[in-house]
Amino acid sequence: MRKVIDLECDLPPDEHGNPRKDDGMHHPPGYGDPEKLDSLPGHGFENYKRIFTNRTGGAGVATEKKKEGVSLKEFVGRLDKAGIEKGVIRGPNKLLGNILKEYPDRFIGMANLSPHDGMRGVREFERLVKEEGFGGLRVSALYNMVPASDRRYYPLYAKACELDVPVRIYTAMNYASDRPYDLGHPKHLDQVAMDFPELRIVAGLSGWPWVNEMVGLLRRHPNLYCDTGSHRPRYFAQPGSGWEMFLQFGNSLSQDKVMVGLSWEAFGVPMEDLVKEYEGLPLKEAVVEKWLYGNAKRFFRL
Repeated sequence: MRKVIDLECDLPPDEHGNPRKDDGMHHPPGYGDPEKLDSLPGHGFENYKRIFTNRTGGAGVATEKKKEGVSLKEFVGRLDKAGIEKGVIRGPNKLLGNILKEYPDRFIGMANLSPHDGMRGVREFERLVKEEGFGGLRVSALYNMVPASDRRYYPLYAKACELDVPVRIYTAMNYASDRPYDLGHPKHLDQVAMDFPELRIVAGLSGWPWVNEMVGLLRRHPNLYCDTGSHRPRYFAQPGSGWEMFLQFGNSLSQDKVMVGLSWEAFGVPMEDLVKEYEGLPLKEAVVEKWLYGNAKRFFRL
């Protein structure tokens, strides 16, 4: 069976149907303001439902299928079936710490710290890595609206260099209609990589629709990688999808820089089916192995 390391290993809801995710998307910009009004219906993160949910309830009506809850043991069994050796997981730090304690060799937890917490956040980051086995830092301007190149992240980046752990940075256009669309523009990675050349950075979601710029930055910075999280693999080879340069360079000059994020829950597709879609892309066999396993193994120093 082919081995896989999944950079966006979505955690399913627990046995009671409760999500194993953080609630960052439920906070509108400026949350905490004493006179903040409720968001408009369909505005902000609610816009994702309009864009990505299958329309099966009539004209303009988006419906969601209730997601099945499973135990961690059952979920690990599903990983075994799909050949996934390790999964990078996201969620509240406390939840991730508990999962890492139970399955220390199966998952890589990315700590989520606020850039507003200053040195308190830096000390907590160090504790999570040294005491709870976290494997890196997660930065998402999508939630806190602080772009990755903002100086408030710099103490966290410096600590990541000191601890020799990577940073996964949200890099893509967002569809939340209450915040700027380009919070995750790849240009923010350029500044971080210039200021921290030792820092291992993975651009989560690979920068769509700024794919050409992402490809250029992968060549420009030795320690900058990307993953394909939240993108259905079968569309990478589809003409007009915007991924043409990514696929061309990912099969040649940048073949050592691409890792996969299956995002199985977002697509409602079994993990093994998504692996088959990657195998079906017009990539050299050696490149398929690198994308699915080899590059991540080297990046995370496993």
